[in-house]
Amino acid sequence: MKDPQLPTILADSLTVFWGEWLKLRSRIVQIASTGLISPLIYIFAFGLGLGGVLDRAMKPPVGDNYLEFILPGMVALSSMTISFGGTTFSICGERLFTKTFEEILLLPVHPLALHLGKMLAGIARGLMTSGSVILVAVLFTGKIGSFLNPLFLLLLTLNCAVFAGLGVIIGLRVKSLESVGLYNNFLIVPMSFLGGTFFDPTTLPVALKIIVYCLPLTYTSVGLRAAAYSSLSQFPWYSLPILLIAAIALSVAGAYQFSHQQD
Repeated sequence: MKDPQLPTILADSLTVFWGEWLKLRSRIVQIASTGLISPLIYIFAFGLGLGGVLDRAMKPPVGDNYLEFILPGMVALSSMTISFGGTTFSICGERLFTKTFEEILLLPVHPLALHLGKMLAGIARGLMTSGSVILVAVLFTGKIGSFLNPLFLLLLTLNCAVFAGLGVIIGLRVKSLESVGLYNNFLIVPMSFLGGTFFDPTTLPVALKIIVYCLPLTYTSVGLRAAAYSSLSQFPWYSLPILLIAAIALSVAGAYQFSHQQD
């Protein structure tokens, strides 16, 4: 039987998102460029610098060279960083500085709608920034279809949903901006290097492979790489339900946190 609350929750989610979008749309260029610096540094340092050496020694599993190999990982990295960081800092700013978050908690909407609205804003941030990285990738490779196909964009959106959902939860829990820095240093930064962005996880020893495949970014990096350069028969279809389940689980946790939030 269809849940009678579902249409209302979806409508309220879009309302919350629209309030966030009104603040985001005036800063589209700023948001799109914010997460572009780190991927560009990695592209020049690893893709063009180290990549030239690696290309003479070996051929990457997918892509014509090491630069092409890491470009999907850079898209995943930028979407993770901004979806998480932008969402977390936005909620922290409302809770700790402008003190407007109490107004959101007083809205007569379902807690899940509050989470989904904030998460959709995080997805928008992530897609804006990763869109800039995709543009860079197309300029470097000339392969427009590799980075702008439906499977690539679906996986990218799911990745943004996972880390935006995580950002909502962290934003609701932290007591100061210093705490956000700790989560970033001990969670996001390690995942940036261990999430399959610079290497093929299948080549790792079993013990390390278990650790790496516990990270959601790994499934995004591997999936985006396959969506860009491999055939559908070689695509890791398991990555889609894993990211979807992670996003749903975080939404449930976020709705619970909203329902018990006290500021």
